[in-house]
Amino acid sequence: MISLVFPGQGSQTVGMGSDFYNEFDYVKNLFKKADEILSFKISDLILNGPQEKLNQTSYTQPAIYLVGHAICEILNRESNFFSNKINYFAGHSLGEYTALTSAKSLTFEQGLILLKNRGEAMQSAVPLGEGGMLAVL
Repeated sequence: MISLVFPGQGSQTVGMGSDFYNEFDYVKNLFKKADEILSFKISDLILNGPQEKLNQTSYTQPAIYLVGHAICEILNRESNFFSNKINYFAGHSLGEYTALTSAKSLTFEQGLILLKNRGEAMQSAVPLGEGGMLAVL
């Protein structure tokens, strides 16, 4: 049995996915497509920062989704990893959207737009610099 679990907010870092971006043209194309859909250069923010902006929920959510989806594209194209081998998809918070896309329940575009809207709504709920996130174990 194979399960894929995708990360949520808090796993973002400037440069995440840069090795994949530099190695695979289709990842570059996916980042470019995301830039067009979002109407801003999420690719530049992911690859170059600044970290403070990437940490803002409105940017974090589509950024983590984009990198997670890019990794899945690599696994599928380079190793055919997804050919009936995955039994379960799951994700923590926004990672659920990456899981749904990987399971073919959402398209890449749908997931990206949903997370853009979700991130903006969450960002507007609490003024910048106030509040925070924590996990209760």
